[in-house]
Amino acid sequence: MNHIAIIMDGNGRWAKNRGLNRTEGHRVGAERVREITTYLAKEKLGYLTLYAFSTENWKRPKLEVEFLMKLLDRYLKNELKTYLDNNIRFETIGDLSFFSKKLQKRIEDTKEKTKNCTGLTQILALNYGSRDEIVRAVKKLNEQKLEVNEQNINSCLDSGNFPDVDLMIRTSGEQRLSNFMLWQLSYAELFFTKTLFPDFTEIELSKIIEEFKSRDRRFGGI
Repeated sequence: MNHIAIIMDGNGRWAKNRGLNRTEGHRVGAERVREITTYLAKEKLGYLTLYAFSTENWKRPKLEVEFLMKLLDRYLKNELKTYLDNNIRFETIGDLSFFSKKLQKRIEDTKEKTKNCTGLTQILALNYGSRDEIVRAVKKLNEQKLEVNEQNINSCLDSGNFPDVDLMIRTSGEQRLSNFMLWQLSYAELFFTKTLFPDFTEIELSKIIEEFKSRDRRFGGI
């Protein structure tokens, strides 16, 4: 296994269940991201993709969206040392052009400062939607006058430099993909847990990884 993807769902419900503001759920969720990322870095995983902000999330209340943007900026600022100390390279997928210039700069600076890290690559899906990604890939294909085939489409995706996903996990009990990496999940093993993301620990993650190892992946063969 080389690539795990996680739909980090349930932050808002976690907060609501405790009588807290939804933003507190997102704050605790960010702490969980750090723990899971450093754990997988120590386990020598190659790639971890986290669904952080979807193209549909702009529909949320304005104050919540503003908080998420500030949280992302603060997370990247605070986690740079974590990335460097753990040899983690930071990357993104999604259309970053919708973000503020300040946040875009933070993202690009973090990529630049971690580009020589050779351990885990953490990929945040930011303003990401798989259908949007595929549409942008087709436009790029046309602009470059490339033949329409699987290899060229794959290379034009945001994830063109990353391997396909082996294991996809969604927290909170929901059992749908929500427009997440539809192309890259073609042969991934899917796991759904009722645990809300702020409660999703490396212990549960390690159990899922062990179950994954027992599955027979035939990729369409016998």
